[in-house]
Amino acid sequence: MSARTVVKERASVAFTTHNDLPKEVRGTVIDLVDARLADAIDLQTQMKQAHWNVKGPTFIALHKLFDEVNEDVEEYVDLLAERAVQLGGVAHGTARQVVARSTLPEYPPARDGHQHVEAVSTALAAFGKGARAAIDASDQLGDKDTADIFTEISRGVDKWLWFVEAHLQAER
Repeated sequence: MSARTVVKERASVAFTTHNDLPKEVRGTVIDLVDARLADAIDLQTQMKQAHWNVKGPTFIALHKLFDEVNEDVEEYVDLLAERAVQLGGVAHGTARQVVARSTLPEYPPARDGHQHVEAVSTALAAFGKGARAAIDASDQLGDKDTADIFTEISRGVDKWLWFVEAHLQAER
């Protein structure tokens, strides 16, 4: 069973609400939000992996940077989970659920600051791409509120990608 199949089986309108979006739209948006929630939780754990394990002459700067990224990603996790529930869904955020559904690449073995910066940049870029696709999808469904949430997330991720990639660009 693919990760996308798991999402469709698990995410749906589970509770009644007076939200005026049609039930079918809410169900589709819940699926979309829940899928990006898995990615956001995976991203958060990857940021902590980098934060805990970075080494080298840029240790303190990267250690602090990765922790700041994690703090913002934690807010994205909460925004996404709460949006799924607001629409009558259930947020799926356990470790096992995330492992089964995340579309982010696995965090590679990394030892020094450069390797962690490469890995974090890759993860942020992949997450940002998914957020931008979700902006368009939720907008096409007529859910401007969810599109706005994804826009906020996309702007934040792009900012953090810029901050992290600056560590690679300085080497050129």
